[in-house]
Amino acid sequence: MDLTLFVWRQRNGDSKGAFERHELKGVSEDSSFLEMLDYLNITLVEKGETPVAFEHDCREGICGSCSMSINGRPHGPKALTTACQLHMRTFKDGDTIYIEPFRARAFPVIKDLVTDRSAFDRIQQAGGYVSVQTGAAPEANSIPVEKEHADEAFDAAACIGCGACVAACPNGSAMLFTAAKVAHLSLLPQGQPERMQRVIAMVEQMDDESFGGCTNHGECQEACPKGISIKYITRMNRDYIVATIKRGTSLRGKMRAQ
Repeated sequence: MDLTLFVWRQRNGDSKGAFERHELKGVSEDSSFLEMLDYLNITLVEKGETPVAFEHDCREGICGSCSMSINGRPHGPKALTTACQLHMRTFKDGDTIYIEPFRARAFPVIKDLVTDRSAFDRIQQAGGYVSVQTGAAPEANSIPVEKEHADEAFDAAACIGCGACVAACPNGSAMLFTAAKVAHLSLLPQGQPERMQRVIAMVEQMDDESFGGCTNHGECQEACPKGISIKYITRMNRDYIVATIKRGTSLRGKMRAQ
């Protein structure tokens, strides 16, 4: 395959970026998208030019590192697929492909296709831990969990934190990511003790990170490579309202006691 690539190049977060055109010939249709970028970098190095910076780790659709937009779509044109699992047979010989980093104010560009998504880490850290006893693995049936709740928790926990939901949202909202991280604990018995304080802490941290608000466009679930539903946003909103009311009642009780 012969391809025309327009790749976003940006030296660092303080410099201006622009698309750089490359003609790439002889690309195998069986190669992955990241292998195609590897091939591009080999040709650049051979010419004495700076290779394109992009993130990757597992290349198995698990780690969420390969966060880039391909022809305007996070992770590319194939549904439920990360960029590392996207194969070049998805494209045609002679195609023009635009490759750029995820666009969101909360994801500043570090270099080329690499963005700083540490805001996601801080949201998760704000949620804290579950206060359960550690030690040997418990007997599987010692804590009964309804199958419906177990399935929902598993689906929410499938979130890999790639940021595609943020990049796809016209508001740059992180509601789907935050809701998934809240839900996979709130649905299980082990997550109940801190359930209310967790949802408040994570939502407030999300707001502090300058993500946009959710206006129910639904683009987030369409772009999610793990198919996480916006129903988790509804669940998180309900928990947040309940937690806010309880916190207000608790504060009023403390003021009366004083």
